[in-house]
Amino acid sequence: MKVGDAVSVLSDIEGKCKRGAKDFLGSKIFIGNGTAKMSRSEIFCANGLMKGIGIWMTEPVYLSPSFDNLLPSFLFLQNLPSSTVSHVLGPTSGERILDMCAAPGGKTTHIAALMHDQGEVIALDKTPNKIQKIMESAEVLQLKSIKAFCFDSTKAIASSKSEVKPEGPPFLAESFDRILLDAPCSGMGQRPNMVYSWSLKEVKSYQPLQRKLLNVAVKLLKPGGTLVYSTCTITLAENEEQVAWVLESFPSLRLQQQVPHLGGEGMMGAGLSHEQLKLLQRFDPSEVALKNSCKPIHECSTEDMISLANKDTIGFFIAKFVKTDSASS
Repeated sequence: MKVGDAVSVLSDIEGKCKRGAKDFLGSKIFIGNGTAKMSRSEIFCANGLMKGIGIWMTEPVYLSPSFDNLLPSFLFLQNLPSSTVSHVLGPTSGERILDMCAAPGGKTTHIAALMHDQGEVIALDKTPNKIQKIMESAEVLQLKSIKAFCFDSTKAIASSKSEVKPEGPPFLAESFDRILLDAPCSGMGQRPNMVYSWSLKEVKSYQPLQRKLLNVAVKLLKPGGTLVYSTCTITLAENEEQVAWVLESFPSLRLQQQVPHLGGEGMMGAGLSHEQLKLLQRFDPSEVALKNSCKPIHECSTEDMISLANKDTIGFFIAKFVKTDSASS
């Protein structure tokens, strides 16, 4: 392959292709056609990490323009479900809000922007470099209301006033007007993702962790406050089953209608009523279908394209609760 050659791009979905192999008969998926911007020797014989454009895609399977570094002081790129979450949380100016698992910071900065940067947004994450990234994003977007702390959110509730610090965690019970728990999860909704290599044991490990975080979130939420729980996975155990567990474990919480509601309803199988499932929001890319799926995409109507754009997302789940009274009552 030389610079300027027309090439086809395929993804090795099992990770078995050897570097530089000329023939590969394993499982692969066609991504699109393009023009080589680097030669074969430049790509496969280079020492160290390669940077730059290897293939310029001229006929990609998916028509997705790049927004990388587009007006970085004004825009933060997010997928549709992730940006929907912050609107569902509904932050208003002057409130104190907690983002319990905040990295990489897209929802944190979105919440602060929706508050017109008036109030306080506390962002927590266990990894120091991720906290640094959140603060860098806040600085680029000129958001002053964000305070980020490296802390384990399962320990964010203080057992006594003597543990409480002037600003950071742990916090006293009923300290926040709104809480977002975008929980650690199995990530099965992430796209593109050609292969999933985690074991069943690893997948099942997330439900107990999520429940620990939910327990802390309920205690930190003020009466009348809003809790939004979200994941980027599609499993029943991490989504609807968690909602059923929350409603049974915390009588002070009630499911609330979500605005906007762009996804589908919740999935059956966790013992929730049909009315409760309607209050949940599940983005399921497997449901994507044009009214006339045989038409080329450039011939689709505006209505079809809007419908497709709202559904052709990552897999995602959102539940919204309101706390009616004190969790200790």
